[in-house]
Amino acid sequence: METKTDPARQRASREATEWLIVLREEPEDRALRQRFDAWRDASPLNGSAWEATARVTDMAGAVAPVHADKWQPFVAQRRREAHPQPRRAGGGLFDWVKRRWALAALGGVAAAAVAIAVMPAALLRLQADHLTSTAELRSFYLEDGSTVTLAAASAIAVTFNGGERQVRLIAGEAFFQVKPDPARPFVVEADSVRTTVLGTSFDVRRDSDGVTVAVQEGVVQVALALSDTAERLTAGDVIRVGWNGYSQRAKEAPQLVAGWRNGQLLAEDRSLQDAVDQLRRYYDGSIILTDASLATRRITGVYNLADPEEALRGIARAHGAKVRRVTPWLLVVSAD
Repeated sequence: METKTDPARQRASREATEWLIVLREEPEDRALRQRFDAWRDASPLNGSAWEATARVTDMAGAVAPVHADKWQPFVAQRRREAHPQPRRAGGGLFDWVKRRWALAALGGVAAAAVAIAVMPAALLRLQADHLTSTAELRSFYLEDGSTVTLAAASAIAVTFNGGERQVRLIAGEAFFQVKPDPARPFVVEADSVRTTVLGTSFDVRRDSDGVTVAVQEGVVQVALALSDTAERLTAGDVIRVGWNGYSQRAKEAPQLVAGWRNGQLLAEDRSLQDAVDQLRRYYDGSIILTDASLATRRITGVYNLADPEEALRGIARAHGAKVRRVTPWLLVVSAD
């Protein structure tokens, strides 16, 4: 059942953003500061909304201003479109702010909208033999005849020698259909997780929580270097290995493995953070979670990867959270 956000919270959040804009426009205006202080202290909702807005601004401001070729024209255009008018006394503050909203994407916030990334593309290219960009899926053959399908924003490095076929998952997710070769095991490494097969179909994903291996058909062996143990997986088996070395097994229908190949995010008791990590690879911009407790909530559902913003809003609505578009390249998810 969907939880609706309290209108009072929505109003407080909107007004906090408007106050942020006008205070940055006129930081030396003491009368304006007094009116802001009065608004903030008028209710706990206003206070918490301001804290959340300020927190997001601090996160954005800490990001280096890269990709200026994308955001500077946007800011320049908004400057040309904006026609500031003198403020009216009394209750006209927010009418004035709305007319000046086009200036809200200035400086650090606009830069942050395109600067925040898991790993710069240039760095990936130095390490990877095959990689994909945002929202791009690509399938190709390896030299042994095995097939790899790379999910969006993913990268692998390939090393074949006489005794072993090795693939290193550098970022994102990949689905492997391995051609059998008893003389040369096929190994996929994702940090400390080593998956070995002779011939099978399986998926490997790495994200902020750890590494997940899911088997569609055949048998794989997953070695957990941190615990010096190995797990044997067959069709429908899933193992999740956290960065702390703790592992958890589960089952799912084999046909659901790597559902992203059909444009779907299939979430079954996954953390909201995990789902957002996957959506980031399909969204041409940045997504920020402002609340650590929100990130740990569990979600179950099927979401459309072709529309990552709407998928994110659907996930947020189910948890009473709010998604705000700060600029064309920045979505902010907050608990209120």
